[in-house]
Amino acid sequence: MRDNNARDGAHEIMLAKGRKPEVVSKEAKSQEEYEALQSFLRSISSTATLPPYVKGETYSSVRGVFNQCLITCAVLILAAGAGHPIGFSAVALPQLRTENTTMRIDDEMGSWIASIHSAATPLGSMLSGPIMEAIGRRRTLQASTLPLVVGWILIGTASHHALLLLGRIVCGFAVGILAAPSQVYLGEISEPRLRGLLIGTPFVAYSLGVLYVYALGGALSWRSVAHLSILLPTLAFIALCFSPESPTWLARRGRFHEAMAAMSRLRGDPDTAQRELHELISAREKEKARGEETIRFLATVLRLPVLKPLLLINAFNMLQILSGSYVVIFYAVDIVKDSGGSLPPQMAANASACVRLGVTVLACLLLLKITRRALVLVSGVGTAVCTLALAFLLSQGPGSGFAPPTLILGYVAFNTLGFFLLPGLMIGELLPTKVRGLCGGYIFCLFNAVLFGFTKLYPVMKQSIGMAGVFGLFGASATLATVVLFLLLPETKGKSLIQIEQYYQKPNILWVTRKKNAESQNV
Repeated sequence: MRDNNARDGAHEIMLAKGRKPEVVSKEAKSQEEYEALQSFLRSISSTATLPPYVKGETYSSVRGVFNQCLITCAVLILAAGAGHPIGFSAVALPQLRTENTTMRIDDEMGSWIASIHSAATPLGSMLSGPIMEAIGRRRTLQASTLPLVVGWILIGTASHHALLLLGRIVCGFAVGILAAPSQVYLGEISEPRLRGLLIGTPFVAYSLGVLYVYALGGALSWRSVAHLSILLPTLAFIALCFSPESPTWLARRGRFHEAMAAMSRLRGDPDTAQRELHELISAREKEKARGEETIRFLATVLRLPVLKPLLLINAFNMLQILSGSYVVIFYAVDIVKDSGGSLPPQMAANASACVRLGVTVLACLLLLKITRRALVLVSGVGTAVCTLALAFLLSQGPGSGFAPPTLILGYVAFNTLGFFLLPGLMIGELLPTKVRGLCGGYIFCLFNAVLFGFTKLYPVMKQSIGMAGVFGLFGASATLATVVLFLLLPETKGKSLIQIEQYYQKPNILWVTRKKNAESQNV
């Protein structure tokens, strides 16, 4: 009740005739933006009497749900295109090692081809935050398609290792640009009921993109695979032309009527759109009333409501990398071969891609039914058990039979079930609106920088500690990640982004020590 009164009070303050919102800042708010806000709020003044969202009620019309899914499909096309360069090294390296041309490679060059993509991704991720705050989430996604197409052209026409590496760098830069905006965009356009599903679906498309490259690599040369990888980024650019910009970004830029038009399209019902947008604007005005709008970015990040989710996301990202989620994708064929077993390495690698795709679809559907915490904890325990069992098996001698590939496929399945989806979910849900764009880009920057180093060091680790030691490291990291998530990860299923922000404004750090009355406030 207190939150409803506060929201209505904020609305009355913003509409007070002849009186501007009280803002504790050094600079007065521009008259033009103030007039736009006052005009817009008067046009939706009736929303002050609308009830807040209640879990279980129909939030969007059928048309609104259809529009959200349709717009998500545009992002999925691009996400599938982002999966192509990830899986490309697993296809290209075996071919390049046996190629009887100047493009033939050794293990050292192979490690560079596999890892250089991740070395370039942090630069794109670092720039994606400022870019998406400046030009919007949708336009940033569109802009990322150009370097992705250029990168594949360089790879497909490469006549020297340097050009191949340059193409991998450009593709990595493009993937870095699109990673954060895709999660932020989907998080901001989706309603609470569908947010987990819609944020998770890019990973289905991503896995499908990896599988697509694996399948092509079994029948075509690596050059043909590169040329065919141009198709999806081109289609994604066209599809995004028909998608709206994020209402949250539009509202924070003072473009209220455009935000209302976008929200109405996404919700399919004007009253629902007015209510949700009204809450966004009210929260924005409360920030200004507290003087938070003028606080510098670094000072904002160091505030506990931002620092707590930021540390959790980065800690999990580091442990996820150490658990081998992406190394297994980059070196799929080599890992299966080095682990032994009766299954042909290429067949096992293709099977792992199929398992990853199938489990990603399953995980997205499960997000509609079960809690986030339950899903990721099952994922963590299963990942740890499979990797530690494989480490023990390999420590007893070379692997044989179907046990090693079966455990690898089990590892891929459990890891994908929750660990693979969680970074995108956390960026789309846990970060406060004010810093979501910039922090999302910086998080992916750090993530990819560490991923590059770990991927580059994998051949060295394999030589120094063996495959048993590698999988032992994967298992220990998965175990620690599971403990961290159990202690710190809040449950966000069915919660609005504003409700999640309110949870982090409370003093508790551990989820298990949260105040019990938080549940009555839907947090």
